[in-house]
Amino acid sequence: MTKFNYDDIVYVRLDAQQKLRPGERAWVVGVTPENLRIGSHYDQFPAGNVYTIEYEDGESIDIHESDLEFKDG
Repeated sequence: MTKFNYDDIVYVRLDAQQKLRPGERAWVVGVTPENLRIGSHYDQFPAGNVYTIEYEDGESIDIHESDLEFKDG
């Protein structure tokens, strides 16, 4: 089960790496549950779900679930 769903508005946690743009708002545009992680691209992430998010400026990245939160935390 995933914590976030497609089209959710999320925020990058403030303690995330700088390259992930801590504190910024983004939309979930892709969800890759742990059991569907296929390929070496996912080796860079710890075990768990990975999301593709799109920032307000249109840039998108893949990010681990632990680096995201809803506004309430």
